[in-house]
Amino acid sequence: MSARALGLATLLAAIFAPLSPAWAGPPYVTDDPEPTDTGHWEIYNFVSGVGTPGDVVGEAGFDINYGAAPNLQLTAVIPAAFQNANQAGAGDVQLAVKYRFLQQQAGSWTPDVAFFPRVFLDTGTHYDPERPGLFLPIWAEKDWGPWSLFGGGGLQFNPGAGQRNFWQSGVALSRAFGDRLSLGAEVYHQTATAVDMKDFTGVDVGATYKLGPHWSLMASGGPGVQNAGQQGQYAFYFALYASY
Repeated sequence: MSARALGLATLLAAIFAPLSPAWAGPPYVTDDPEPTDTGHWEIYNFVSGVGTPGDVVGEAGFDINYGAAPNLQLTAVIPAAFQNANQAGAGDVQLAVKYRFLQQQAGSWTPDVAFFPRVFLDTGTHYDPERPGLFLPIWAEKDWGPWSLFGGGGLQFNPGAGQRNFWQSGVALSRAFGDRLSLGAEVYHQTATAVDMKDFTGVDVGATYKLGPHWSLMASGGPGVQNAGQQGQYAFYFALYASY
């Protein structure tokens, strides 16, 4: 297909796509306030990281979510950390609880809003200079047909010699194209995490493609736009998502 034909097909899809809800949260850095449905599981088999020339640091593992009650999600992230192709070890286990205390209604401007505190359990294996301990974010989302606008952020407590507590924030916009495909983009920011580090801002584009009733593929990536040479010139995320 020619570039002109592909562009026309994309435009027509955007105009005539069914009004399916867009996807929020993963694969983006920016999270969302919507909890897992009560009694259901969501599992992301993921790999993510940041890279500069000659150095890639990241994690791979499982992000497991369970809908424990209406508006309440329990989360456990069990990762392995890696640096390039020659160093690997246990990553920090994460435990979190998402509680949605405000829910959007049709015909209203009220958004979904949730508190999503997250505890990081230090395993003693680190290939990233950050040693996070506790993240306290608020996330909000508003949907209009196939469009979703979501964002927020919070303070992360970052214990350790030479480390700093820091703020993380982001905003993302995604759109569903039919029942299978969702595309989006985000801007996210993080203040300095250590005395010898600088603030960082990045941009991402992401996609989710539904393979079937229970399985989806997710991917995102993009460059750093502020202090990228020190903090990470690009970031990436891939996941095989299952829901039951």
